[in-house]
Amino acid sequence: MRLFAQTLALCLAVSLSLAEPAEDLPAHHHSFHHGAVIDRCKGIEFDAVAVNEEGVPYFFKGDHLFKGFHGEAELSNETFAELDDHHHLGHVDAAFRMHSEDSPEHHDHQFFFLDTKVFSYYKHKLEPDYPKDISEMFPGIPDHLDGAVECPKPDCPSDTVIFFKGDDIYHFDIKTKKVDEKEFKGMPNCTAAFRYMEHYYCLHGHQFSKFDPITGDVHGRYPKEIRDYFMRCSHFGDKKTEEHLEREKCSRVHLDAITQEDDGDLYAFRGHHFISVSGDKFHSDTIESAFKELHSEVDAVFSYQEHLYMIKDNQVFVYKVGEPHTHLDGYPKPLKEELGIEGPVDAAFVCADKHIAHVIKGKTIYDVDLKASPRVSVNEGLLTHFKQIDAAMCGPKGLTVVIGSHFYQFESPLQMIASKAIPEKHNVAQELFGCDH
Repeated sequence: MRLFAQTLALCLAVSLSLAEPAEDLPAHHHSFHHGAVIDRCKGIEFDAVAVNEEGVPYFFKGDHLFKGFHGEAELSNETFAELDDHHHLGHVDAAFRMHSEDSPEHHDHQFFFLDTKVFSYYKHKLEPDYPKDISEMFPGIPDHLDGAVECPKPDCPSDTVIFFKGDDIYHFDIKTKKVDEKEFKGMPNCTAAFRYMEHYYCLHGHQFSKFDPITGDVHGRYPKEIRDYFMRCSHFGDKKTEEHLEREKCSRVHLDAITQEDDGDLYAFRGHHFISVSGDKFHSDTIESAFKELHSEVDAVFSYQEHLYMIKDNQVFVYKVGEPHTHLDGYPKPLKEELGIEGPVDAAFVCADKHIAHVIKGKTIYDVDLKASPRVSVNEGLLTHFKQIDAAMCGPKGLTVVIGSHFYQFESPLQMIASKAIPEKHNVAQELFGCDH
């Protein structure tokens, strides 16, 4: 036994010795480097988050980058080559997207902080004369940051950047370059921070808290798990609990499809799960549980004559609505054969008492007469307001168009095409699903 204990102690000593950073490695050396496989669904701690000019969050880990809420990791230098050319670490300490009327030359630029340097990119291209010392571009802000996030007016009194380092929080006024040190008592130290859909999020480990950018106050039940709200992880959080239902309702990940029956019942699809709403009753489960032939993930869904038409890639699945839903014989059928359109598509909807399926593909909307045989596209329109639509449905309140975490309402498909102005923006989680945040 004594020999075993001595051997164990020796092994632990060697292990601890190996775990110590080598003297010739930088303080921020990370183990996630070229060739490593990183899985965003394994509960990793991100180094930084920045939202690009199109509103897509970029999550950084080591020298890797995740774009959006799902998909594999890629090397950061494939998108931002100069990070390696100038620094050779590939580890972003902090990042943010500049939003400032007072600094138009930097508006919509992405800033990355690596040790003592700051890089400025516009549309993935490094700006001339960068990288610069952090102290030159942001005087009064320390090196080796933990996080950064933009706070434009009117969220903050003036266009501001909030920097995080340990317990210290700095509000940097973009116009005057004045620095105010703050004390945020309501939340833990941030390992990354970002602004998304006009809300502010502090990441700490694999959890996050939503906070007030001026006071640091955290309202609601936080912290919460990143994988529940900002990652599409098929095998995470599958337990059928009230907590799982809240996660699906209140997730910030965009919907893949949504539809509403003539009786008002609503179905919303995201990743491997769906939410059904009947009156004031909510239910959430895996797509596989209710639509086993479909298995998971759907591109578009529309309701027609008590049937759900579910489009996945280049196929159409049809289910008769009921308990349980009944998969029709002969399906799936090719999308081209069923609707006369080549896939994939982004969204589809049918308005009440109509027999026209409106199918959205990119910036084009196709009209398909469902009573015709064979079914073909009878009309085409061009969407001018939106680059891409995630989901759409027709219901008692007209046409609802979902983009990211928000939705817009139009009286009709014609108004969406012809309107010269974008209507008021609404929050999906709060106004469709009754979440408190």
